Amino acid sequence: MTLPAPLAALAGGLVVSCQAYPGEPMRSPETMAQVAQSALIGGAVGIRAQGLGDIALIRERVDLPLIGLWKAGDADVFITPTLSHAIGVHAAGADIVALDGTRRERPDGLSLAETIRRLKDRTGALVMADTGSLDDALAAVEAGADCVGTTLAGYTSDRPKLAGPDIELIGLISAAVGVPVLAEGRIHTPAQAAEAIAAGAFSVVVGTAITHPASITSWFATAVHG
Repeated sequence: MTLPAPLAALAGGLVVSCQAYPGEPMRSPETMAQVAQSALIGGAVGIRAQGLGDIALIRERVDLPLIGLWKAGDADVFITPTLSHAIGVHAAGADIVALDGTRRERPDGLSLAETIRRLKDRTGALVMADTGSLDDALAAVEAGADCVGTTLAGYTSDRPKLAGPDIELIGLISAAVGVPVLAEGRIHTPAQAAEAIAAGAFSVVVGTAITHPASITSWFATAVHG
């Protein structure tokens, strides 16, 4: 298949998710832009970023395909939950807009298909659907998503939450859909990243294990203290 340039550039490579949790010292656009610049030096082929300020500054600083999202609200659907959020993410500079691609009800009452259709009509944006199951992924592709991620595997009722990535789901979705599949979620080691590619993933998204010092430190501290 012929893919748009921002997606084609991700083939077989590593996308680094540069995000910090609310209240953390690293929660600032400047810091996340620096993290993204470091990821570029290390060989990342793309960046995933959250929040309009982070997206805009990373777009200015880093010449890589940029997957953007906007976490908002406290409902189950909080990853770019509405059409308005999606339009804002694109306007901030994202090449690909990531949004909740599950079959759950969206806060603005629009279906996933209607959200994607209106977003594409208004902006021409590419869409990544963050999914939690094979049925989610199939429905998201039918709704018009340009690629799907396994981002929400284990975070909905469809699949158990594993300690590591859901390799089985990555394989199932990769075999079933005709769009790129981005393996994402609890990929903590290079070996797991390679396993995801071997299972059929188009590319791999890694966040915590690269960009979240508090989590990485806790892993080592736990191992040291026993």
